[in-house]
Amino acid sequence: MLKRLVDFKIGESGLIKKVEGEGRLRRRLLDMGVTPNANVYLRKKAPLGDPLEITIRGYELTLRKSEAELVYLETEEVK
Repeated sequence: MLKRLVDFKIGESGLIKKVEGEGRLRRRLLDMGVTPNANVYLRKKAPLGDPLEITIRGYELTLRKSEAELVYLETEEVK
């Protein structure tokens, strides 16, 4: 199931399938390691949902909600 990072719940993880956006914002995400086929684990979310703290490639990264809306991940469906 394809899901945006901003829609993840705390403790959920997935594999990045695509990173949208244009220009400097997309380049910034890619430079930080937010690239296809990277595993992501959502560690924390601020009370209003902005920012989010994720674990990716062995380090913690904080993203704004607007940045997390551009990242699509594949998750396992819970039965």
